[in-house]
Amino acid sequence: MEEAIDKNHFANLLQKRTKNFVLRSITVFKALPPTEEARIIGKQFLRSASSVGANYRAVCRSRSQNEFFAKLSITIEEADESLFWLEIISESGILPVGKLMSLMSEAEEIVKILSKARKNTK
Repeated sequence: MEEAIDKNHFANLLQKRTKNFVLRSITVFKALPPTEEARIIGKQFLRSASSVGANYRAVCRSRSQNEFFAKLSITIEEADESLFWLEIISESGILPVGKLMSLMSEAEEIVKILSKARKNTK
């Protein structure tokens, strides 16, 4: 019983964390300059970042072990893609890396946490 409580607590904390990641990503998106390249890359970034929270929520509602694994894999891919777009935003000079480091670190941590969870479900 205690293990189930711990798993539920972990899932709830991670749900809040991934939702906060989406909200922080919206803030970054709003800070992008009004250039064509920033608009295109920004939309790509916002799509993947918002998928992190939405797909993790789906993970928590999965009906089977296979569905859990599949949804978790999608969430990991979206978090990693978000990190990729943050790197592009930084390395292209659209926004300075200093404004992105915290969110980049959070994306990396989410990928690591979810990857470990996926590995433990095999």
